[in-house]
Amino acid sequence: MTRARPRYPIYIPSKGRADHVHTARMFAKDGVPFHIVVEPSQEEAYAKVWGRDTLYVMEEDSKGLVYARNWITDHARASGIKRHWQFDDDIRTMVRANEGLRLPAAANVALRAAEDFVEQYENVGVASFNSEFFVPMSNGVTAQKWPPFYLNSRCYTCMLFLNALPYRWRGPYNEDTDMSLQVLAGGWCTILFNAFTIRTLATMTIGGGQTGIYVGDGRLKMSRNLERRWPGVITTYRRFGRAQHKVAMFWKQFSTPLKRIEGAPTPRGDYGLQLVAVKSVKNAELREMVAQQAREAGE
Repeated sequence: MTRARPRYPIYIPSKGRADHVHTARMFAKDGVPFHIVVEPSQEEAYAKVWGRDTLYVMEEDSKGLVYARNWITDHARASGIKRHWQFDDDIRTMVRANEGLRLPAAANVALRAAEDFVEQYENVGVASFNSEFFVPMSNGVTAQKWPPFYLNSRCYTCMLFLNALPYRWRGPYNEDTDMSLQVLAGGWCTILFNAFTIRTLATMTIGGGQTGIYVGDGRLKMSRNLERRWPGVITTYRRFGRAQHKVAMFWKQFSTPLKRIEGAPTPRGDYGLQLVAVKSVKNAELREMVAQQAREAGE
């Protein structure tokens, strides 16, 4: 069986985390090619861990994540390829949500499945994977039946970006929400996948990156900055004892439908996914699924 492989290049902007690029570890384990994007002063530290061939080195130091995202976008556009991925560096694994269950999944499969789905349509500007935090579980199964994707919602953390889009990343805060709004306001669609989700580390649990912007009143500044940029769309409120931005019901105002490409093939097949019991399986339904797969394999 042919191993699934992403068709588009993957960029991972990272700073101060040479030993903790969890996303790169995930991709290396699953045989997915990637490049880590670093500042000149960080090159040697990252090269010692990941090898120089895995690095793209930007021209300037300490210009922030928005600078890195625009550098990546320009680099991808110059390559002539249709789309590119930008992944945050703190993703531990991909997760497959199916039939109420949520299981670790190979990253190569998740990315290729997402790409194949997006390529059926002519007007998808950005696609992303939801966080498993927003697809909650109870007693080992998802708490409700989640749709395979949300149409025209915020994309974040890992984004499949159409290089033909005219938009620039803007900051210094909440650049992913701002980009999602730019894309939607421009009449494009976004896709936020639930069929595959991501498992990340909690914010501020490792140093480096953008940890510093969350200190003190950093979250309030982030939310107010976005509110000023999108008046009437973004509001600031407090949740879990801290400032948050809220788009409220405004996402539903973006009603652009997907436009299917005439003659585009419908993705079919399981991309080689198989259930593998890596430890004792407690869930009865999952045990039966593993057993059924074994029976089918023996036929």
